Amino acid sequence: MATIFWKELADHLGSRRFFILSLIILVVAGTSVYLGVRGFQENPENVGEYAYLRLLTTAQSGLPSFLSFLAFFGPLLAVLLGFDAVNSEFTRGTVSRILSQPIYRDSWINGKFLAGLTTMAIVVLSITLLIFGLGLFALGFPPTGEEFGRLVLFVVVAVIYLGFWLALGILYSVLFRQTASSALGAVATWLFFTLFLYMIAGVIADQLVPIRADSTAADLLRNQNVRDFVLRFSPVALFEEATLPILVPTYRGLSLLALLTRPDVPTSPLPIGQSLLVGWPQLVGLLALTAVCFAVAYLVFMRREIRTS
Repeated sequence: MATIFWKELADHLGSRRFFILSLIILVVAGTSVYLGVRGFQENPENVGEYAYLRLLTTAQSGLPSFLSFLAFFGPLLAVLLGFDAVNSEFTRGTVSRILSQPIYRDSWINGKFLAGLTTMAIVVLSITLLIFGLGLFALGFPPTGEEFGRLVLFVVVAVIYLGFWLALGILYSVLFRQTASSALGAVATWLFFTLFLYMIAGVIADQLVPIRADSTAADLLRNQNVRDFVLRFSPVALFEEATLPILVPTYRGLSLLALLTRPDVPTSPLPIGQSLLVGWPQLVGLLALTAVCFAVAYLVFMRREIRTS
């Protein structure tokens, strides 16, 4: 499996599509961090505690935060690495030649998945460290130990999130013979979870709990709860809910409306262990989705006929 892993990793890191998409993510992330640092410099009183974490979650001048941008465009990079991982080998007729060597089927597909996951980890870790490096250069003081620990947890959660999309791309690559079909299926799934499900959740919430001019705060809260429940079927929403407690220490899993209707909820920062517990159910959900997608792809591939006629 090590041979497959290193070969696939070299192919990923040297591909043009990987370079282009990584460059886009890097430019947008750098721009958002630059604007965030400028906001700190113009208003030094806003620096305060957890300044480095706010660099990842603060939107400036109409640009999304790095967290929002990664949640939206990160899956696109992951599925593009996986949508032709298997069917392109069948199209070129190289599968039978590769597996005729002393290479097991499971080692082949496992090596492909681990190489893609390692590529995602390199991208997320490099960009995150660059953001903190720019923050260190601009702010003039290093992050605290707790901030660094939250950074490590954020990288782990982000890699798991992108691992789901990579497994989904590999699944489509196994299910569809043509790379065009697997690419369309992967992109359609990405658009559904990142765009359409948010609109569907709003429609369902408005149908079940209509909002009228005389609606109370309790009605608004029920409407928000229904919307959040529907959105939890999306890995994008699970990723955001899993990372918010890590990057926003005062976050307790409640919406702003819930906080306004429950003034007894404290707003002091949570320790890193408690923040992890808040997002733990969502993290487990991401792990389960990743495991299911890759397990299905693994089983289908292991049962596929690879002999050429």
